[in-house]
Amino acid sequence: MTWEFLGLQCRHWDGYKEIEDKKETCKICGKVKDVDDFYYLLPQKGIKKLGTKLRPNSKKTFRNKKEAEIVNDTINFYGATVDVDVHNSYKSRVLGNKAITIADDRIVKLKERGIKCYIDQHLIYIKIDRRKKKFGKEKYGGFPWEIKRDKLKNFPVIFDFDEKYQFLGLTILR
Repeated sequence: MTWEFLGLQCRHWDGYKEIEDKKETCKICGKVKDVDDFYYLLPQKGIKKLGTKLRPNSKKTFRNKKEAEIVNDTINFYGATVDVDVHNSYKSRVLGNKAITIADDRIVKLKERGIKCYIDQHLIYIKIDRRKKKFGKEKYGGFPWEIKRDKLKNFPVIFDFDEKYQFLGLTILR
């Protein structure tokens, strides 16, 4: 384990040497060139950074989601689960035999204490886990202006806006 830790810190200054199967390994730590690491080094304090921000990167429509996938990774960080799914457009047979094109997208999901937050290019969706709280049988949806004024008191939502009534944010009380 110590050797793997030191290998992650190696900058491969002395170059690589060739081994069997025409593979190259670092002369210092022995890491095989062009092979992904299985571990990450994270600082104990301060910002922890994993990878770089990825976005869809092709105009091509792929045959399936597996080919279109750029990254689909999950991390459990101090009890909160963060999932990042980035993919190019692809064909899907969600509706039976007819193939439809699924748009390229970058979706980030955060799950914490029974609340799920989905963020993509066009939508922010917050969902409360139904098992954690008792709800009615029917599910409805609507804009604030569609709900009767006396029923709006049941929604603990605060809208943030400026003097021109431009949307700045939203606070949901729990």
